[in-house]
Amino acid sequence: GLGIAGRAAHAGLEPHRGINATTELAHQVLALSALADPASGTTVTPTVASSGTTRNTVPGAARLLVDVRVETAAEQDRVDRAVRALRPVTEGASLTFTGGPDRPPLPAGASAELFELAREQGAELGLGSLRGVAVGGASDGNLTAGAGAPTLDGLGAVGGGAHADDEHVIVAELPRRTALVARLVAALLRQSPAGTGGAAG
Repeated sequence: GLGIAGRAAHAGLEPHRGINATTELAHQVLALSALADPASGTTVTPTVASSGTTRNTVPGAARLLVDVRVETAAEQDRVDRAVRALRPVTEGASLTFTGGPDRPPLPAGASAELFELAREQGAELGLGSLRGVAVGGASDGNLTAGAGAPTLDGLGAVGGGAHADDEHVIVAELPRRTALVARLVAALLRQSPAGTGGAAG
């Protein structure tokens, strides 16, 4: 997150005594947005912003949350360094940074072997050819892949409109997706070395 400190003042009596945190917030939103690199799959999205207290007060503080999605650790490092290097534009304002990267990117290689197994199981179920897609999601799968475990994400419900007003699940797809996951787990258990995949006795 980004905290912005300015100085409150009466907007009508002595606005010149204030340091407008909302104005500085606007500068930082634009600077952060400019760190995105669509060609590299990097998005930098200012999300939650707040500032000010009353209509007649120069805002003395502001807060901004930012969502960053990257495909590589190098991009994650680049964006993190660039964010921490931001400086205030408004004279007298100051910036405070909190947080940082909270999970590594999920590289395609972490999913390749499991995806091929899922494709085989899907074909046997008559689901047609499954296709893999890279998305800007962030799940616990990023953590398992970052720890070196083979990871296949996106096996949940089929739907669309994530986090939007039209977010939905296609209920008719639930039995097919459940069957795929069950077959995939069974195939993995058959592949596991003796004694490591069975139930505790």
